[in-house]
Amino acid sequence: MNENLKHAVLRPDQIKSHDRGGGARTIPLVTAATGAKAFINGITEFGPGAEIPFHSHNCEESVILLEGEAYLDIAGEVHEVKAHDTTWIPPNVSHRFRNKSSTQGMKILWTYASPMATRTLTESGETRYIAAEHNK
Repeated sequence: MNENLKHAVLRPDQIKSHDRGGGARTIPLVTAATGAKAFINGITEFGPGAEIPFHSHNCEESVILLEGEAYLDIAGEVHEVKAHDTTWIPPNVSHRFRNKSSTQGMKILWTYASPMATRTLTESGETRYIAAEHNK
């Protein structure tokens, strides 16, 4: 074990969130800045009725629904997702999450299989590093 690496305890309620648009906000957790070499993760909170646009990533993604109920739109299918349901999304597959409720929030924990993960918006083709979104 590398003694130079330091562990971290991250407290989402003390970390600045970043507006994703469409009524969603993201809290970065484990990142390259934390010392991660193989993955990054964070929490995205969706307001009532919120949805994010279709997008894809350059690496695998797993999402766990922490709170609420959601729809996952992927590959022409709509999946209903409840708390603790877990998804695995292959690289370069367009998808999005939507809050099923018009009155309550929902929350997901996402993990990307690379600290250099990107998000490409399906409609525009615009690509950005996930980490760059948290430095705005």
